[in-house]
Amino acid sequence: QRLGNFSGTITPGCNVIAWPISSVAGYLSLRVQQLDVSVETKTKDNVFVNVVVSVQYAVIREKVRDAFYKLTDPRAQIRSYVFDSVRSTVPKMELDETFESKEEVAMGVKEHLSQEMSSFGYKIVQTLVTDLSPDKRVRESMNEINA
Repeated sequence: QRLGNFSGTITPGCNVIAWPISSVAGYLSLRVQQLDVSVETKTKDNVFVNVVVSVQYAVIREKVRDAFYKLTDPRAQIRSYVFDSVRSTVPKMELDETFESKEEVAMGVKEHLSQEMSSFGYKIVQTLVTDLSPDKRVRESMNEINA
């Protein structure tokens, strides 16, 4: 920052900052980061499932200013969008269908997140549904039926 206004980014290495006119406002990693989000939701056949979605995201180099100044907590924002996306997708499916279409759920989350987060300076690299487990009582019932 120069006199309180964004003036640009500095690259790794030796840099000169003319203090008190210029200062470093903060640090922002350009590396790919991962966030695991656990969402509990209900399927079409009234079974509660816990869906764990792993989101890999990174700052868009050309939009560093937006990434730093527009969002205070990008992880919380991503978490909110994942909750919204999963809770609007999974309740339309039955339990068996949910297991079969984990990839579709992940792609839906990725598309929704990509649209929303690009305006904040973030790109979504990948989303994966890493775990999908029904309620404990449902699992026990299914095991009793199969035994």
